[in-house]
Amino acid sequence: MRSDASDEALVRRALAGSDSAWTKLVGRYQQRIYNYALRMIGHPDDALDLMQEVFVGVLRNLPGYRGDGAFAAWLFRIAAYRCTDYLRRRRVAVPLDETAWDGVDGESVEAESRADANRPIAMALARLPAEQRHVVELKFFQEFTFDDIAGQLGISPNTAKTRLYGALRKLRQHKELKDAL
Repeated sequence: MRSDASDEALVRRALAGSDSAWTKLVGRYQQRIYNYALRMIGHPDDALDLMQEVFVGVLRNLPGYRGDGAFAAWLFRIAAYRCTDYLRRRRVAVPLDETAWDGVDGESVEAESRADANRPIAMALARLPAEQRHVVELKFFQEFTFDDIAGQLGISPNTAKTRLYGALRKLRQHKELKDAL
């Protein structure tokens, strides 16, 4: 994760009107927010739209950011709400687009190989309820602590742990993962 102090300095500069500070903040987090949205909803185009909505919302609400916690946690909380709203509006099972992991990390053959290797994991994650998927994403992909996850999702650390362990139990039962491992 990035230095919180550096994020805080960029936020202060962005609030003072610095376009370059805002551009640096977006550049620092856009790929992570896109990847988060992609893993949560499974559709590359919709993930891109959600990423853009997140940053528009962040820009609009930046004056309300109090700096009580890490900027990254605040940003991912907004992303989590946007993804939850999207899934709620869709009210359908989340089918994972077969190409959802292609090019997530971009340009190299190694990245494509990782995407192929991760496809079974992505498909299994897509079948988890959104509550559990959020916790798995934040714990394993964003490396947040249970306290950070709890603060971000508005739940207790014990609830975050319960959701994670429930998700892990479900993931162990998926045929795709057994075949991949």
